[in-house]
Amino acid sequence: MKVTLSALDTHESSFTPLVVIELAQDVKEETKEWLKNRIISRKKDGDDNDDFLTMAERQFIIKHELESLRARDEKMIPGYPQAKLYPGKSLLRRLLTSGIVIQVFPLHDNEALKKLEDTWYTRFTVKYQPIDSIRGYFGETIALYFGFLEYFTFALIPVAVLGLPYYLFVWENYDKYVVFASFNLIWSTVILEVWKRGCASMTYRWGTLVMKRQFEEPRPGYHGVLGINSVTGREEPLYPSYKRQLRIYLVSLPFVCLCLYFSLFVMMIYFDMEAWALDLHENSRSEWTSILLYVPSIIYAIVIEIMNRLYRYAAEFLTSWENHRLESAYQNHLILKVLVFNFLNCFASLFYIAFVLRDMKLLRQSLATLLITSQIFNQIVESLLPYWLQKKQHVKVKKKVQALKADIDATLYEQVVLEKEMGTYLGTFDDYLELFLQFGYVSLFSCVYPLAAAFAVLNNLTEVNSDALKMCRVFKRPFSEPSASIGVWQLAFETMSVISVVTNCALIGMSPQVNALFPESKADLILIVVAVEHALLALKFILAFAIPDKPRHIQMKLARLEFESLEALKQQQMKHVAENLKEDWREGGKEEAP
Repeated sequence: MKVTLSALDTHESSFTPLVVIELAQDVKEETKEWLKNRIISRKKDGDDNDDFLTMAERQFIIKHELESLRARDEKMIPGYPQAKLYPGKSLLRRLLTSGIVIQVFPLHDNEALKKLEDTWYTRFTVKYQPIDSIRGYFGETIALYFGFLEYFTFALIPVAVLGLPYYLFVWENYDKYVVFASFNLIWSTVILEVWKRGCASMTYRWGTLVMKRQFEEPRPGYHGVLGINSVTGREEPLYPSYKRQLRIYLVSLPFVCLCLYFSLFVMMIYFDMEAWALDLHENSRSEWTSILLYVPSIIYAIVIEIMNRLYRYAAEFLTSWENHRLESAYQNHLILKVLVFNFLNCFASLFYIAFVLRDMKLLRQSLATLLITSQIFNQIVESLLPYWLQKKQHVKVKKKVQALKADIDATLYEQVVLEKEMGTYLGTFDDYLELFLQFGYVSLFSCVYPLAAAFAVLNNLTEVNSDALKMCRVFKRPFSEPSASIGVWQLAFETMSVISVVTNCALIGMSPQVNALFPESKADLILIVVAVEHALLALKFILAFAIPDKPRHIQMKLARLEFESLEALKQQQMKHVAENLKEDWREGGKEEAP
């Protein structure tokens, strides 16, 4: 029996496979030939120096070229008349949706991966992550996530250190949370501003700090009538913006509002369960009823996680259906939809308990249950379960390769078969979302439950290793993506920071300590709390303005780079003008000659 893989049929001994395209088993030969010719026709002459580009960068270039393949005059995919095409349609997307191409993924570099693992997560010690090595292997987007995860974990330590003695000595005394809430206000602002400076230093070192998004090419899923872009002059699909706006405001927005209403309905069911458990405990006063008090919160936390994941699928479908031209616009609209729902789903009950019921004991209990349950649930679903399934699949592949008596490179064959069965990493969205919700739990209400930051630190210490494990051994290697920052997530965290100012000021105003200062006039108390809240918001924005987003030395280097670019352009223009004058002089001399 002879097994052939396109990557193995090459006669070049130095050939290194970069990307795998898995076709369906019954794909017709004319389809294979057509696809191969379309790919080859995009090939450009380039530098063969392997040191010029990293493997991640070369894989990104291949992905970009594949996604840039669009139909021109073809009406259908050769051999598959049912797979219709029209000018501008993404060929790769049509091949995937038609089932002709099963998947496209980059291969791991086992030698480089082993070196990365040895310095990253195989030794369970508290240390800095090799961010530059992560960037070299996985690209800037994933490196920035792990950089932010590491930074956020260290930033949580002061809150955790302050929260531990606070928790131990004033556990039931909610009069004392004024100092802790005040500390949260400053902390949540400063850490985000300092992160922007560190992020700018990293991306400048990587060469991605200055990225021109206005010239970003259309995303693969974007469709429309093939035309000419009036800015770039390139041929690409065109789609009227008013159609997209109609889809957003007439379909997506009502759907999101309906989901928010359903989330509030589930929340009220949770409070009914809490009231039932409390009544049962007051009537019985047994150990079982004491445990039962935590059951509604645990059930609600699990329901929240399930609702968040179901809503995520619906949000992805709607955002794709809206047909955004740029990948950045697609991500922004998707993140906005998911964040609004997740914020309401995860924090609405806490706001209700804090400001409607004003039950600080129940608030502490609910916050602790939501935080700890969500962390355990995410660790199981995101890392442990996929790792267990992947290990079982690895055993099956090894048995299959050992039983195969074929004249092929069994090591490479085993790698391809094993990796094609791995799960697909869907990006950093879920990872950032987990950190965003964690930041919300800590910044909004941790003054009531000071251990929130300590639990977040413990979770993130294990999160670093579990996320590293899933990137290296559980999921397929993702295509690298260049990034200048964490994108719209920076705005999301800053928005949460603003909400935390309002929340903590309201909690301070509700504290018995502050209320004792205004025993007769509650109106004066409200006015003072609002005035303090506005003053703190003003201070927050002053701090954000006073702390530069880029360090001084980075600003100087960028200014020097821009100056040198302008000087080079000026020299090029002067050279071009001189050559034109010289050419005109020569032609004039010829015309005057007898």
